[in-house]
Amino acid sequence: MSNVTTTHGAGHNEVLYEIEDGNIALITLNAPERMNTISRDMLGELTRLLVKANEDPAVRCVILTGVGRAFCAGLDLREAREGGGISAASSSTNLDLRNTPPTVMFEMDKPTICAVNGGAAGYGMDTALGCDIRIMAESAKMAAAFVKRGVVPESGGTWFLPRMIGWAKASELIFTGRTLSARECVEWGIANEVVPDGELMGRARALAREIAANAPLAVQAAKRMMRMGMNETFKDHVHHVYLQLLPLFRSEDMKEGVRAFMEKREPNFSGK
Repeated sequence: MSNVTTTHGAGHNEVLYEIEDGNIALITLNAPERMNTISRDMLGELTRLLVKANEDPAVRCVILTGVGRAFCAGLDLREAREGGGISAASSSTNLDLRNTPPTVMFEMDKPTICAVNGGAAGYGMDTALGCDIRIMAESAKMAAAFVKRGVVPESGGTWFLPRMIGWAKASELIFTGRTLSARECVEWGIANEVVPDGELMGRARALAREIAANAPLAVQAAKRMMRMGMNETFKDHVHHVYLQLLPLFRSEDMKEGVRAFMEKREPNFSGK
């Protein structure tokens, strides 16, 4: 059973939200006529839906993808040329980035999978990097074209890339503004796997179901610990992990996990 929510853009629904299998949120960028470039309204709606998925106790995994030949070709430059949209907001010294997709995605406890269906350039590349896992269609590409447009990776790329692939590789990619094929993305360490175009969503859904079958409180706690561990000492991290373990020890899911192991069956986790 699926529950579809559509959000209204200029003439059609530009962001789609669907619940699959009861616990997987599918968020789809749906502006293929402009290669899913992000307008200001679309940016706000994407933020709202990411928050919605993260706050829904039934959701255990989120898939983000796009419609058409691009995942997201960046920000909507047509708005920028007309002096509106995101570029107008960026001219303010009071620009608030707390409630934008990159920040919201980074702070989400729910695991996120980006099913990169086509080109991911600029802002689209940063958005893909902001997901926990990236599965790419064989024809998809990532274009770090920021310096070719006179800007820097504005939505997390300068933070993610050195941590993902090291300083030297990140420097090469960002300073050259190079475009990588899907297979090169895997070789460089910025994507998990490549699948034939027609198998992309099937593979993303299969992985999401595999994640969703595990104890959601434990999965979300593990993600929080990984995020915290990137900026703390080992000693502090071990202490924080112990504090996360205490409520998990008292959870129904841990009891179910132990019972299932002893009874040699698959566990049925409730998220409690």
